[in-house]
Amino acid sequence: MSVRTEVPETRVETTRKRRTLPPLLVHTLAALGALAVVVLLTLVTDEFTNLRIATIGYYLVAVAGLTLLTGLTGQVSLGHGAFMFIGAYTVALLVRRVPSFPLWADLLLASAAGGLAGLLAGAAAARLRGPYLAGATLALAVGLPALTRKFPDFLGGSNGLSFTVHSRPAGIGVPELRWQTWIVWLSVLLALVLVVNIVRGRLGRDFRAVRDDEVAAALSGIPVGRTKILAFLVSAVCGGLAGGLQAFLLGTAAPGSFTPALSLSLLAAVVLGGLGSLWGALWGAVALVYFQAWSEDLADVLHLNTDVANNLPLAVYGVILIVVVLAFPRGIQGGVHRLLSRRSANLKENHEKH
Repeated sequence: MSVRTEVPETRVETTRKRRTLPPLLVHTLAALGALAVVVLLTLVTDEFTNLRIATIGYYLVAVAGLTLLTGLTGQVSLGHGAFMFIGAYTVALLVRRVPSFPLWADLLLASAAGGLAGLLAGAAAARLRGPYLAGATLALAVGLPALTRKFPDFLGGSNGLSFTVHSRPAGIGVPELRWQTWIVWLSVLLALVLVVNIVRGRLGRDFRAVRDDEVAAALSGIPVGRTKILAFLVSAVCGGLAGGLQAFLLGTAAPGSFTPALSLSLLAAVVLGGLGSLWGALWGAVALVYFQAWSEDLADVLHLNTDVANNLPLAVYGVILIVVVLAFPRGIQGGVHRLLSRRSANLKENHEKH
């Protein structure tokens, strides 16, 4: 005799309620919420703060790309500023020489140019690791800005290229800088939606497998070389977009903005925020902007000479990096996660006692 088991209607309803939304939709909704927060912040702050918010935006996408490369696949790059250089000069050249192109096309082409450079760099560096990879990418960061002096008529020499982008539609009563900040963050959040879906998907699992053990990854059927190149590609696309957004925001592309110190600062931001964490990329981007601003304010208060004042932000950033890494080995995001876990455990313990 068979026994028929009926599932209560309440259990069926509970199961239906537990069905989750597609990850892409969830990430898109989160990006829209973040954009709303950014818009609100720009409405209640002055233009100078708007500029800092926009700067955090393009640094965020650059640090997120480097986080994917270094934190997820274990490839240390000291040349990420080179991809920003390519993106910035791509936008500058397109605006000056092909003014009929819309801004979104310029940014797409800047991202593609950065991605192409990353593809070539990744293919060349696929067999390198450790200090050899770091040295090769550092050479890229040192060599590319030098091209501006080699081709001054085309790239503007040491002064770079200046241009103006009128991206604000006519009839919209919004200050130009505020509108630019919205464009920057809209572009950044669209890019981050794609990055998050890559990190949470199969390719992200391949990245982590290659980072943890290349031999085991290869034995499990993961093409290690191709995976490393793909990581370079995605990371360089983010760098190209970041450079394009920087050029769009500042109206200039100059070699002095893309020195090796920028690449080192981006890598330090990855470590400071939390290696392998996209939330950590946000903390790192905020640190890049505000630690430098606070250092400059400190230099003014102390009336330091120009040489000391110029190097003070790097020194302060280095000291803070050492302190944070000693206190929180997994970076700021790791520290935040640990504090929240402790708080949750304490609340649970208190609840069980009562």
